[in-house]
Amino acid sequence: MRRLQTNAATLIATLVAIALSLPAPAADRPRVALFGFSIINTSLEPTKPEEEARLRMLENLLRERLASSGRFTIAEVSPELQQEIARGADIRDCNGCERDYAKRAGAEWAAWGTVQKVSNLILNINLYIEDAQTGKLEFVKSVDIRGNTDESWRHGLDYMLRNYLFKEP
Repeated sequence: MRRLQTNAATLIATLVAIALSLPAPAADRPRVALFGFSIINTSLEPTKPEEEARLRMLENLLRERLASSGRFTIAEVSPELQQEIARGADIRDCNGCERDYAKRAGAEWAAWGTVQKVSNLILNINLYIEDAQTGKLEFVKSVDIRGNTDESWRHGLDYMLRNYLFKEP
């Protein structure tokens, strides 16, 4: 009888662990509107085309990682809204416009990021995820990276997501 109880307890613990590792149902996942990354260039050299391409790479990587995590649903930002956003102030300096844009995209949360370039050796990646209703930052984190390459930028965002956003509580 004791062996049966032990096996039942082990089975229950295993099932609970599996259930906790499954993605949340779509209704429980926040819908996130992604507004991309921008560069804050405080270095002595102009922003290069490859850095602009890396900003888009980070946005695509973030979209992919959020969607595949099973914790978020990505809201589609219409081309019309994208054009309006492009004509306005940068998301990081628009005094809350990201909340309105997120709502208009049908999202509960807004996400955007910045890359601050101090030099070709010293950069940092910043990610912000904000509740569009309350303005509360749900996630804000910065990671320093060394080197101005595709690999260092990708590694920096991956590290942030893996060790901070997706880390189990």
